[in-house]
Amino acid sequence: MTRGQAHRALLMALTLQALPQLAYAQSATSAWPPGDELGMANTLGSSTWQRCAPHLADPKSKSYELSYIRSNTMPQSPFGTPLVDKYRPTVGIPGTMHAFNGEETVSGEPGAQGTQMDAIGHFAVLPEKWDGKSPFPANKAQYYGGYTQQDVKPTPDSPLQKLGIEKVPPIVTTAVLLDAKAHLGKGKAMEPGQLVKAADIEAMLKAQGLSERGIQAGDVLYIYTGWGDNWKDPDTEKFYYTKGPGLAFDAAKFIEQKKVVLVALDNPFTDPVADGFLAGKAPPPEGAPDGLPFVIHHYNLAHSGIYQIQNARLGDLARDKVWVSCTIILPLRAQGAAGSPVRPVSIGAPLQ
Repeated sequence: MTRGQAHRALLMALTLQALPQLAYAQSATSAWPPGDELGMANTLGSSTWQRCAPHLADPKSKSYELSYIRSNTMPQSPFGTPLVDKYRPTVGIPGTMHAFNGEETVSGEPGAQGTQMDAIGHFAVLPEKWDGKSPFPANKAQYYGGYTQQDVKPTPDSPLQKLGIEKVPPIVTTAVLLDAKAHLGKGKAMEPGQLVKAADIEAMLKAQGLSERGIQAGDVLYIYTGWGDNWKDPDTEKFYYTKGPGLAFDAAKFIEQKKVVLVALDNPFTDPVADGFLAGKAPPPEGAPDGLPFVIHHYNLAHSGIYQIQNARLGDLARDKVWVSCTIILPLRAQGAAGSPVRPVSIGAPLQ
């Protein structure tokens, strides 16, 4: 076991100790035809492309980068192997005038670090809690659409046979940005563990003049909490990934009803994480069902088929009050991967 794997195991063991010992939920059968692997990406197509067109054609529109620059010194997730790239010296080809440069990944989990996107197959659910002592019962895991472990990951070292990141189509659709830093934080970053609830989403839509438009099927939902203001590179303080605000369980149900294709916050976990929770010193989020402390991950991925991006860079969009934009999201087509580095962009006109 590597040091990174040992660290992740310790974090999860401490988390388990803080939880009651009762069982909960299963994955859902898909709302789409049998054999579906797209989830809410089924909502994408000509209608979402048409909604994008006015934003692309508006001469006042600007393009916005919604990802952070990836580096060896950026904040890194404790749940993923640290990413370390090695930069090779400039070399040449004998008999030519060429000189070229390159780099290689020495270690790391690219799909779990930086601005990254989860595949639907990233999360599954067990019929009962694992005690952390007996062998992990991976064979009992259930995935989105009723897929079993045998369907998705039949051997420990196999790539995902179903629900991998390569199944994600190009996401080209309208995006709604909600400014929770302004609405809930009153201009300051939301607090660790603080929730963005369904009622908050509706209130922000109203406050931003979006009540009539609302959230439409196939939209991407971006929520600016202000936690992304803590992203610093180099990450000398080791603060960003220790906690953060996040989406409430009722909000996850709300966006499922709205058929949101993807949700992204400027936070590390999508789920709310209170100060001390990762060390087993704080309870799970309010409203989280027993045994599912990361219920937002569970519900979006294993239940609803809603994709997630962690560590979205949303400050520029919020500053310019680009409440509705055309967003383009293209994860890498890595065979059987549970996630991918991603470079989302939005194109829209500033309101100020």
